[in-house]
Amino acid sequence: MVSRCLILLMVVLFCIAQVSSDAKTGDHQTQVVRGANRRLLPLLDCGALCKDRCSLHSRPNVCTRACGTCCFRCKCVPPGTSGNKEVCGTCYTDMTTHGNKTKCP
Repeated sequence: MVSRCLILLMVVLFCIAQVSSDAKTGDHQTQVVRGANRRLLPLLDCGALCKDRCSLHSRPNVCTRACGTCCFRCKCVPPGTSGNKEVCGTCYTDMTTHGNKTKCP
């Protein structure tokens, strides 16, 4: 009887330790996409990421607006202030304006 209580106590303590460690690592926010391709996407701060991306652009307001649209649709902003578009995949690289120019900075 004592051994059963001891084992039960150990299991309960182990479960509590697992739950508390999971709570500490839960800093990342995710978004569930509904539909055929269900997946978890990180919630991005598009405003801050695009502000950094467009900081050296000659027209930062236009760049930030276009970057925000691309970030919202593709859930990605490439690192750095220019280039590296292939990091975000075809969604980012293939998006075009009505004038058939690349949209995403």
